[in-house]
Amino acid sequence: MGGEPIEERLVHVLRKLHSKGDVALGVVGGSDYRKIIEQIKYPEIFEFVFSENGVVAHKGKEQFYSDSITKFLGEENMQQLVDYCLVYIANLRVPKKRGTFIELRNGMINISPIGRNCTRQEREEFCRYDADNSILRTFQLDLTRNFSQFNLTFSIGGQISIDCFPSGWDKTFCLRHIEGLFSEVLFFGDKTEKGGNDYEIFHDQRVRGFSVKSPAETEEIIKSFLDP
Repeated sequence: MGGEPIEERLVHVLRKLHSKGDVALGVVGGSDYRKIIEQIKYPEIFEFVFSENGVVAHKGKEQFYSDSITKFLGEENMQQLVDYCLVYIANLRVPKKRGTFIELRNGMINISPIGRNCTRQEREEFCRYDADNSILRTFQLDLTRNFSQFNLTFSIGGQISIDCFPSGWDKTFCLRHIEGLFSEVLFFGDKTEKGGNDYEIFHDQRVRGFSVKSPAETEEIIKSFLDP
């Protein structure tokens, strides 16, 4: 969660769940494939890795699907959006500004007022500032209002950024890759409120959703599915 690597305690519980044999584990996130692999540390536990909300999809180590937001938007619209974001961020006052304010991925554009090159300490400082000043929420609403004609969705992704993607390319996108494969799909996420990047999939009728606030809470719920 929040860009941090998976905790070893949670890995242990996931391994036990995986060993049951009748369960397939998958992970879906807005980050690119490399970043997600860094976070989960043990990709062999997961049968599916859906990076960029599933716009890039892997089964095991094999990529079997990808699409592109640049093709969806076109260069003129892309430049208009990027220019607007850079001007907006330039006029913001936040505790720190670092580098990589805009990161282009296959399926989305990630927009960060502090910059993705910030340290963990700077990230935490921004989170506290954002909690008091609603920097991300205000920016998200502004983008939604000013780019409604582009058919884009802007959602708060993680702790320091906004994810921008074509409407419908939220985390529910990954469900098309596993449609009909399982009798039940369970999802765990922390940004399940409206405007959060887990909202759409958490409320999707094809999914049984769990809203969690910490890895420890996720661990306890998973333990309840394990035999004593």
